[in-house]
Amino acid sequence: MKPARSKTIDEYLAPLGNEKRTALGKLRKAILSIVPKAEECISYGIPAFRLDGAVVAGFCATAKGCSYFPFSGSTLGALAEYLQDYDQTKSSLHFHPDKPLPVTLVRKLIKTRIAEGKSHQ
Repeated sequence: MKPARSKTIDEYLAPLGNEKRTALGKLRKAILSIVPKAEECISYGIPAFRLDGAVVAGFCATAKGCSYFPFSGSTLGALAEYLQDYDQTKSSLHFHPDKPLPVTLVRKLIKTRIAEGKSHQ
């Protein structure tokens, strides 16, 4: 489902179906509103956001919907009480395009990820 070797987030989003492109576009705007100094990039083949040298968020389209990646193996566990309504793995949170992640949740995810990064410096 993901475009081969996209160099920018716009290139990644362009070939997606309207529903997924719209949902991920809104997530992109939410992330940038929370961390406006983040640099957009492609990391591990997916759209991502780098802050002070560390990737703090990413997303992708999947066969069944969309996924959010905190680029940390512990962020989702730390916020488990807020994530009970979502399917997930240790490193990704899954959502359907017609039920996007609330901005308040994205803010919690990013703030937790940034705090983790600072504790490892």
